[in-house]
Amino acid sequence: MKTSSFSFRKLTLAALLVGSAGLVSSQRPAADKGLKDYYKNYFPVGVAVGRQSIQGAEGELIKQHFNSITPENAMKMGPIHPEENRYFWTDADALVDFAQKNKLRVRGHNLLWHEQTPKWLFKDAQGKQVSKEVLLQRLHDHIFTVVKRYKGKIYAWDVVNEAIADNPQEFLRNSEWYQICGEDFIAKAFEYAHEADPQAQLFYNDYNTERPEKRERIFKLLKKLKDAKVPIDAVGLQGHWSLQEPTEAELRQALDQYASLGLKVQITELDVSIYPWEKERRAKRPGESDAYTPELEQKQAAQYKMFFKVFRDYKNVLTGVTFWNVSDKYSWLDTYPVAGRKNYPCSSTRTNSPRKPTGKS
Repeated sequence: MKTSSFSFRKLTLAALLVGSAGLVSSQRPAADKGLKDYYKNYFPVGVAVGRQSIQGAEGELIKQHFNSITPENAMKMGPIHPEENRYFWTDADALVDFAQKNKLRVRGHNLLWHEQTPKWLFKDAQGKQVSKEVLLQRLHDHIFTVVKRYKGKIYAWDVVNEAIADNPQEFLRNSEWYQICGEDFIAKAFEYAHEADPQAQLFYNDYNTERPEKRERIFKLLKKLKDAKVPIDAVGLQGHWSLQEPTEAELRQALDQYASLGLKVQITELDVSIYPWEKERRAKRPGESDAYTPELEQKQAAQYKMFFKVFRDYKNVLTGVTFWNVSDKYSWLDTYPVAGRKNYPCSSTRTNSPRKPTGKS
């Protein structure tokens, strides 16, 4: 099936989530109502976008179904600050302007990450590693420049992204940030962001936040930041999930544990892979199928139904749910971890007509 044909025919996001969350009826909904309207008594519903997504039919889909957007790549450090004395604002400005025009909230993503980070950041003019003082000053200048430019237009920032190590035996990821600055870069990033925009909600954002062993390490980091009175407001659970995980118990335990710190919680990058989790990149294997079968569709619908039941139960904890991409026309999972293997993480199961939610189901 060609990607151009299924992305809107299936109305991938809205039809799946409303159809599988128990918010359906036999009545056709009003044409101008969207997912955001049916969840207005629960939480804002957002989507990750690129500049190409705000045009034409995709742009109309965004305006109908969502009240929040997250720039997928345009505000990451590499794209927006490719050289020390040069910023590239075109794509980020276009997304913020689109949001302002259409009264959409914007989540800024992200201010500090170990990937999509320009190499100049860590090197001096001679190509040698910079000192901690130089790196923190560069971080300060970057955060101040970016956050101040969009002050009053971006309500929340993913300040630090994925600082916890993948290795269960380690605490923090052994990134260049950590190698040069130790743990201090995390607190400093939050302090700089808060100083640049005291009204913005500041998030720590990570994946596999529901796996018990990683959950404990993330909780340890968040508690350390809270105890040190670092200006952190919230935690983002990315929600890059699959047909196998997380379980309902793991999801509920994670939400309870993070909320116990007094932090706001959001699902920031939701999609559901039809394949089991893999971390390391690899080639597509001979004979490896990427067909979206009825069985996979049914399992995926069941996962989405369970997730949104939990989300509704935790409406007093969650302050937003954001999907990662508008549709299956494009997904980062088409190239990661297996290049050339089509994934369907946002696919719909049916186009049932929604009705207003009446409470927890």
